[in-house]
Amino acid sequence: MTRELSSSAPNCFNMMQQFLALQGPVALLIVLCFQTAVSAGFPPVIFVPGDGGSQLEAKLNKTTAVHYICEKTTSDYFSLWLNVELLVPIIIDCWVDNIKLVYNNQTRKTTNQPGVEIRVPGFGDPFPVEWLDPSKLSPGAYFKDIGNALRGLGYVANISLRGAPFDFRKGPSESAEYFANLKDLVEETYTLNNNTKVLFVVHSMGGPMTLHFLQMQSQSWKDKYVQGMVSLSGAFAGSVKTLKVFVMGDNLGVYVLSQSILKEMQITSPSLAWLMPNKVVWKDDLLVSTPDKNYTLANIKDFFEDIDYMTGWEMKKDQDPYVSLVAPGVEVHCMYGTGVHTINRLTYKAGKFPQSPNFEYGMGDGTVNIESLDYCSEWKKQQKQKVYVQQFLKVDHMQILSDQRIIDYVLSVVKYYAMKK
Repeated sequence: MTRELSSSAPNCFNMMQQFLALQGPVALLIVLCFQTAVSAGFPPVIFVPGDGGSQLEAKLNKTTAVHYICEKTTSDYFSLWLNVELLVPIIIDCWVDNIKLVYNNQTRKTTNQPGVEIRVPGFGDPFPVEWLDPSKLSPGAYFKDIGNALRGLGYVANISLRGAPFDFRKGPSESAEYFANLKDLVEETYTLNNNTKVLFVVHSMGGPMTLHFLQMQSQSWKDKYVQGMVSLSGAFAGSVKTLKVFVMGDNLGVYVLSQSILKEMQITSPSLAWLMPNKVVWKDDLLVSTPDKNYTLANIKDFFEDIDYMTGWEMKKDQDPYVSLVAPGVEVHCMYGTGVHTINRLTYKAGKFPQSPNFEYGMGDGTVNIESLDYCSEWKKQQKQKVYVQQFLKVDHMQILSDQRIIDYVLSVVKYYAMKK
């Protein structure tokens, strides 16, 4: 998979630039010429992001606000995630109040805060998952480096390079429309690229989201439309870190942000409950230890009762039917970092439960445990399609998106599939 394949730009590239503004059949002919030749046999790529990996936009028509400086109404949509200007002291309180969800125990659904409309922009376009901040500030870079590397091979945005952003706050129980749209996107991208099978490149929560999507499809559909899946730091069996978020929040690796403030938003997301440790992997493992009581998945309901957040338990029950580790039925390239201290257990001294845990660490990428990252190895025994697994030492959960070794591997994968045609 390291052999080189030429991808020189075709003559019709200049034609494309010259006639880009044309309408009608002539322009369509030029676009088709461009896409078919530039692809050079490479599989079209669809990026599926992880938790926090999609832009979100909001529009406000609120009657109240948490602070006098918070806007209550806006004339149009504005960037909500990831707008770093909103993540500063005091302003962040406005942001939390706008982005957090409200859970309804009767409908088993979540809604936005009253007076808040939130949408995911740009489905199909790679830009909203390459840059989480539309202004392209560096903290908002996501699939940017991999996208640029693919463009170097001749990939074209919205034709051979696509994005499948979603509302990462929601779990799969509320994502039926997304999965339907993703299926349409796969078929459309296949057709746009001269009936060439699609390659998924996924990160973090995008791993189990794509896995669930593939489990929903017939094998004949997958054989026709899907070349394979490249997984980067796939959280296939969840993560122990979710329990830490439920009790104290997470500052997203930005030390100036308050964990406790972010927790108010984070624990309202059903996706957090969906990413809890999977019982297939963790079985009876001790996850939380206190002087008075220990918690495993067998009594995790007690954990939610004892932290006084039964909504978390209710959301977990909603997502449990969508937790499956059945093999995807497509070729998989599974890459992840390891050798980074990763929370393996929460431990408490007397009087410190639940807000002030200590942590025991195990192996993983700093966010996802090795048991979850490496679960793709089990698929070698469960499906006929090949599964390739590679670890990268000392690469953390987010660094994997910009590490040159991983980028080179992704490029070698698309070249490999081109040579197989």
